[in-house]
Order: sequence, then C-alpha cells, then structure tokens
Amino acid sequence: MLEPLTEGWLVGGAIRDRLLGRPVLDMDVVVEGDPEEAARAVAAAQRGPVFPLSEAFGAWRVLSHDRRITFDFSPLQGVTIEEDLSKRDFTVNAIAQPLGGGPLIDPHGGERDVRDGLLRVVGPGAYEHDPLRALRLARFAAELGFRVDPETERLTRAAAPRLTEPSPERVFAELRRLVVSDGCLGGLELAERLGVLAAVLPELTDLEGVEQSRFHHLDVYHHTMEVLAQLVQLDFDSTFGALAPAVQTVLAEPLADELTRGEALRFGALFHDVGKPSTRGEREDGRVTFIGHDAAGELIVGDVFRRLRASERLRTYVAKLTREHLVLGFMVHDRPLSRRALHAYLRRCEPVAVEVTVLSCADRMATRGEDQEPWIEAHLDLAREVMAAALEWREQGPPRPLVRGDELAAELDVQPGPELGRLLRELEAAAYAGEVKDRDQAVALARELRQNPAR
Repeated sequence: MLEPLTEGWLVGGAIRDRLLGRPVLDMDVVVEGDPEEAARAVAAAQRGPVFPLSEAFGAWRVLSHDRRITFDFSPLQGVTIEEDLSKRDFTVNAIAQPLGGGPLIDPHGGERDVRDGLLRVVGPGAYEHDPLRALRLARFAAELGFRVDPETERLTRAAAPRLTEPSPERVFAELRRLVVSDGCLGGLELAERLGVLAAVLPELTDLEGVEQSRFHHLDVYHHTMEVLAQLVQLDFDSTFGALAPAVQTVLAEPLADELTRGEALRFGALFHDVGKPSTRGEREDGRVTFIGHDAAGELIVGDVFRRLRASERLRTYVAKLTREHLVLGFMVHDRPLSRRALHAYLRRCEPVAVEVTVLSCADRMATRGEDQEPWIEAHLDLAREVMAAALEWREQGPPRPLVRGDELAAELDVQPGPELGRLLRELEAAAYAGEVKDRDQAVALARELRQNPAR
C-alpha cells in the first residue's frame, strides 16, 4: 500500500497492531523529506483523497479509495528515527520499520512490551510535551487489554491534573474511543484510580460516596459503572426475544461524532444519574430520595457536552436519555398498560424510545438491593411489551391525523394556539388508542373536549 515510497519509516500503532495480529487500518509514516510530496504519491496510487492534517507540524493525511485505511504522514522529529521515537508516548508505539524493508528499530523495548501486554512510557518526560497522553493511557489499556507498569502509573497520576490543558476536542476524541472500546470498564477503572477521570469528567467522580436507598446495593458511582457493565454485556436475545434483531439494527445506525446510536447509549449509561448529588435528600422515615435528578442531570449533560465541544445531536441525545430514563420504571405499577399510556410513553421519549427502553433495562438489572428480583423481572416483561410498540412507532411514525389543524380550527371556530395544540394532541392519543377512527369522530371528540376540558 506504500509501494510508491522507499524513504521513510512505518511507526507506532501500525507496527504494534501487526505484532498483535490485529487489523492495521491506521498507518503512521515518518519521512525525512516533504510529507506532502509523500502523501500525494500514495494518494495517487490509492486513488483516495489527500489533505493537510496539521499546519503546525506539517502532517498530511491520505484515505484509501474505500475510506477503510488512513495514512498519516509527518516529518521526522529530530535528526534520526531513534530521536523521533524517543519523543513518543509509550514504548509499544515507539517502534519503527524502514519502508524499504529491514529489521524493526526498537530502542525502548517496545516489541517486548507488546509481547508482555505492558504499557510503559518511553521516558519520565513523556507527559511533559502532551498531558493528553495520561488519558490516552487509559484508552490504550481499554482497547488493548494491557496492564500498566508501576512507574507509568505514578507518572500518570502526577500528570493527570494537567488534562485541563489540551483542547476539548482532543479530550473528547480520546474519551469517545475509551467509552466504545471492548475494555471500557477496565479503562474507566484505571482512569478513576489514577485521577484521570476526575480531571476530565469530575461530574462522574462526584458520584463516589453518594449513598442511595435500600433498593440499591451500591453508591451512585459504582451503580453507574454497573449500569454500563449491564449495557455492555446485555443479552439482547434473552431480554427482547424475537425483537432483538430489530433493536440491534436501530442501535447500529450512525448518530453523530463517529458514534452509532448504540455506542452513544454508553454515554447515556455513564450520565443517567449525574444529577443525583445535587438532588439527594432524606425523608423523615430515613429513606433517601433524589427528586428531580432526571431534570438536573439533563442540564448537567448539556454543560458537559458543550464543554467537550461535542455535536449538538449527540448532546441532545444523551440529555434526552438522562431526562427520560426513569419513565418506564414508574409504569411497572400501571400494568396492564392502556394504549393511551403506551402512546404517552412513546410521545414523551421520542426520538429515543428504543434506546431509553434498553437503558432502563440495564439500569434495572444494576439495581439489586432489598427484594428487587421480582421487580426486575416485571420491568423486563414490561420493556419487551413497550419495545414492540417503540419499534413500530420508529418504523411507521405516530398515527396520521384524522383531521388537519386548520380544518379543526374552522370546525370549532378556534384560533391557532395552545388550545388547538392541546386538542390535536388529545386526538392523536385517542386515535392511537382506537377511540376514534375517522374524521367525524375526531371532530366530535374535539368538540366535546373543548366543552369539557377535564374529560
């Protein structure tokens, strides 16, 4: 794939992943000459786009014709390739191989560390140049399943407070990869233990030690991590039965910021209870409450994702999950559900009814306090019932109006405004419930509702 080039070195993750037998989809190339010239030569051979990646460092990027493989070209940092490698983050990423072939150049023992599954900084000054590497350590641990050597842990803990210095976009890019990785739970545990999580997401570490009611067996922080664990390992077939393939199809849809809806749902798990510390209270009988933590959490999520410079679409998605994550749990007491109750749930949770139903299952399965097993089973039964309706709503949309708003306004001699909106919403619910089936019935019901709003 790099046939047009003979001068330069393949470095970093490409060498590491090849040693691990992983697919090599990101190739970092260091050249002694002009990176632009090298990038344009490879772009011509690959028939893919080429563009500058960093004006400050002179880096260029090429995408393969099918967009599956990324080639990044950068100038040699220093006089020799060994000097360049000495400025990299971890030994497993400080390995090079000449493009023309030849043995690995491995001055820091990176090949041995790859074989041993060990993350080790190249040197004691590894974090001085770029403190974001402290977060990257947790991301690599999550993606590779590697352990961290004690000295690297010490240096990371010392560097963690400087994670406020890198740009929010870079921080979020690392967080995103950490959260969607197979080993996200271990990576987050490492980040918490080394002070990395407190530096980049203090809203999460603020959940530590916030005790809950007797219905919970964990404090809010560890409950949150258990919800994420339940979501990651959720058995869709046993939870949703025949609906599982349709649910997974929805979750596989792209959402925003290089995340699918299912990957972004992991952020929903992490933030669903973020409003609890500010809303904790105790009743006279000693029971702990968190009244309004869903609404408080929605506001906090907005602040966090704005700080991280995430997209508006991702921010509203996670905020909506946070706001509505309690709704299904309250409905367990109302079974069997009426069609009106089902309509109210779908309307309220739109457009995340499928995802928030999945989240509520993970949340419920992570709540194993006193006498909770029967309630967990009841919740899962209800979730299956609601999921069928949520998938249908997502596929077909809400009921088609039996009468248009302008027609209803003319029939009832009512002006456009809040009253007309209320009547149209009532007619939609009635149509979903099968209480009205045609235009005449809809107009008659609207006339009755106007005369008797309390009906």
